[in-house]
Amino acid sequence: MPSLRSLEFVKSAVSLADLPEDSIAEVAIAGRSNAGKSSALNALANRRRLAYVSRTPGRTQEINYFRVAEGRYLVDLPGYGYAQVPVELRRRWDKFLGEYLLGRTALRGMVLVMDARHPLTQIDRFMLEWFEPAGRPVHILLTKSDKLGRSEAARALHSVTRFLAGNYPPHSVQLFSSTEKLGLEGAEEVVLEWLGLTGTAGIKNPRLKGSKTGGETP
Repeated sequence: MPSLRSLEFVKSAVSLADLPEDSIAEVAIAGRSNAGKSSALNALANRRRLAYVSRTPGRTQEINYFRVAEGRYLVDLPGYGYAQVPVELRRRWDKFLGEYLLGRTALRGMVLVMDARHPLTQIDRFMLEWFEPAGRPVHILLTKSDKLGRSEAARALHSVTRFLAGNYPPHSVQLFSSTEKLGLEGAEEVVLEWLGLTGTAGIKNPRLKGSKTGGETP
């Protein structure tokens, strides 16, 4: 069975012309700068430096393609926030990112990384609203959940679950920790299903992912 541990870096893209032409299916991973996106990607691939963890959040302004299987990719988007990025560069990048997220036909869904201690920030909500016209599912990883106590983590999960039920019912959420390796199996399952690598064409009801027990998605 395919695994995200076989991820292979293919290329970086700074324009639509750079995107792979052989792509059959893609899953994007996005998140606010400093929310733990690169660490989550490294944990899913079981490698320390597959995705570079920058000391300056928002520095990397490229779409990075990682091959999961032939024609199927996990696509690492730059952390949004861009506090250290010049305004004109930010505008050009936002245009490219919008064209990718809303117009890329191979895109099957987005994994959205949020800090479990500060989920659903204003910019996180904007990202959900911005992506909604694409008509594709979102699976939220509440990262750094190991920094919360059990009851605090449960409250964070419940809060985001309620928000999604009231605003974006097709979407799903789970707890995740790169440090404690919490939620790796559940997150990988979502990505592989969306890529069509687990014997199904996709998740019929992604919210079911939030109903599992056993620590991954309490």
